[in-house]
Amino acid sequence: MDWNEELEPLIERLNAWYDAAIANLPNAAVAFLVVIVFGVASKFVARGAERGIGKVAHSSAITGLLTAIVRIAVVAVGAVLALSVLGLKEAIFSLLAGAGVVGLALGFAFQDLAANLIAGVYLGFRRPFVIGDLIETNDIFGIVRRIDLRNTVVETFTGHHVIIPNKEVFENPVENLTATDKRRLDVPVGVAYETDLEQAVEVAEKALRQIDGVRSEPAPQLVGTGFGASSIDFEARVWFDTESDTDYIALRTGVILALEHAFDEAAIEIPFPIRTLDLARAKDVLVDDWTEALGEQLTGRGSHVEDGRSSDAG
Repeated sequence: MDWNEELEPLIERLNAWYDAAIANLPNAAVAFLVVIVFGVASKFVARGAERGIGKVAHSSAITGLLTAIVRIAVVAVGAVLALSVLGLKEAIFSLLAGAGVVGLALGFAFQDLAANLIAGVYLGFRRPFVIGDLIETNDIFGIVRRIDLRNTVVETFTGHHVIIPNKEVFENPVENLTATDKRRLDVPVGVAYETDLEQAVEVAEKALRQIDGVRSEPAPQLVGTGFGASSIDFEARVWFDTESDTDYIALRTGVILALEHAFDEAAIEIPFPIRTLDLARAKDVLVDDWTEALGEQLTGRGSHVEDGRSSDAG
């Protein structure tokens, strides 16, 4: 067996590859230089992007994510240019097609995750609320403690931490109770029907003005809201500063205590739910019903007696 003849095709192919490598050596050097340049440039571009995004997003998580995306994009552009210099255009198209297919598959598989991430980025840029704000969304009322890319953490007044997906926050109304410099607190209260209403309003508004944390302007008010089943209904309205240390729950308790003490001193009754029964009319109705029932019974017995007599006569 002649090994020279067997190895000759392999040697020729290796020589061809060697010649091609030598011929493409300048292109390979240029491609390597392109990769190095874009790799170094990606660091500077990422730093600039981090500073610019940080001024708008105000979120370290969002800033880090977008900075990483910018850096990867710069490196990817350098890699595509390097492959183009080497004449590997078909490899570029193959990589792009493969990336598209993989991205589409991942998009379907992790669509909820992607939706939460996109919503998190939106919340980071638009900032409808910040950490420490008192908000109400998705029937959850509490203070914002953390805003991540995927979730928003709200601490309720019962001390529970509720994790809300950013997608739910994005798709539902959000009421930010600390977005303005002042806020109104409404507390319902009722007085008896025989109460002097003008006196009740004067007593209540005087008591409301003396509560710590209540603003003098707009002035506290006691506003009538309707006629209830057992009381004339009012609503105590007070304004307080959202940026102060005034606690919402404590202020609500203070309003209730102040109204109760003021009404008690002025002998103004806060009635219990009551129901009025007209006993005289009820007595007449009962007597009529008993009379009618007794008459029906007597009539029935009379008919039975007549039937008995008729049968005896026969």
